[in-house]
Amino acid sequence: QVQLVESGGGLVQAGDSLRLSCVGSGRTFSSYSMGWFRQPPGKERDFVAVITWSGNTYYAESVKGRFTISRDNTKNTVYLQMNSLKPEDTAVYYCALDETQYYRPSYYYMDHQKYDYWGQGTQVTVSS
Repeated sequence: QVQLVESGGGLVQAGDSLRLSCVGSGRTFSSYSMGWFRQPPGKERDFVAVITWSGNTYYAESVKGRFTISRDNTKNTVYLQMNSLKPEDTAVYYCALDETQYYRPSYYYMDHQKYDYWGQGTQVTVSS
């Protein structure tokens, strides 16, 4: 059974940094693509970043240059380093796993419906 557990969220001020972690179990995670999504209050779940099974990374335009996704396959962990945080980054952040193991275009990974497993989420609040 696949389990994903996020951590690292919190309350920070604009301009601060946070690093989110997502630890997985039940799979060899190096074989799969791992994404981060976020859901602000009352809004839909939006794509943030993905690191594919082949090591490619894609980002939402709103976070390019500020956020970095990475993975440590020895720890079955994917990270989201978030710098220069803004109040509009406030949301619940979710990690997700996509079991696809062949090439997909970048826009594929931006669709939350393509992912097979989800964590419970971690709250990030950025005050102005």
